[in-house]
Amino acid sequence: MALLLSIHPENPQPRLIKQAVQWLRDGGLLAVPTDSSYAVVARLDDKAAADALRRLRGLDERHHLTLLCGDLAEIGQVARVDNQQYRLLKAATPGPWTFILEATREVPRRVSHPSRKTIGIRVPDHKVVHALLAEAGEPLLSTTLIPRGEEDALNDPEDIASRYAHELAAVVDAGACAQAPTTVIDLTGDTPEVVRVGRGDPAALGLAA
Repeated sequence: MALLLSIHPENPQPRLIKQAVQWLRDGGLLAVPTDSSYAVVARLDDKAAADALRRLRGLDERHHLTLLCGDLAEIGQVARVDNQQYRLLKAATPGPWTFILEATREVPRRVSHPSRKTIGIRVPDHKVVHALLAEAGEPLLSTTLIPRGEEDALNDPEDIASRYAHELAAVVDAGACAQAPTTVIDLTGDTPEVVRVGRGDPAALGLAA
């Protein structure tokens, strides 16, 4: 069984956060809680870990992976954002949203969409994730932890650790998540397009579902 690392959801212990990030730096995958559901994360520039992340979920290269960012400044490092997009991102983050944006050259081509050169971006509203991102000092590559052939994300840390005993370095256990997907908005066209409605209400951003 993968190691369970119990971290306080409101006051993450710095020592445990450092330990978790070290596993990422050593090439491991972590299951971490977010404001929507548990996700699997890896370092962005670690090709082997990114490949392992795709294998764990059974994803091909056409599936959008998501970069977890700590703030708007980090988004600017990995995605091209114009003034209109920036205003929307500022209003929505942090929160349960995923935005599709054009990737910058800082993003390895192997993790962006092969034909569109786009990437999913989100700034979760979860203190444990923000502590991990602050310690890592860079965005983390992620995907929702949905088992192959199933539709719902896993939400029980012990179940996750048992199912993925050999694929994960550890499960960051901060309790159950909201168990609801993010709302996905494509910002690569002339106007924002709501691709999927989840926890985030498009009307809160002046968008129609």
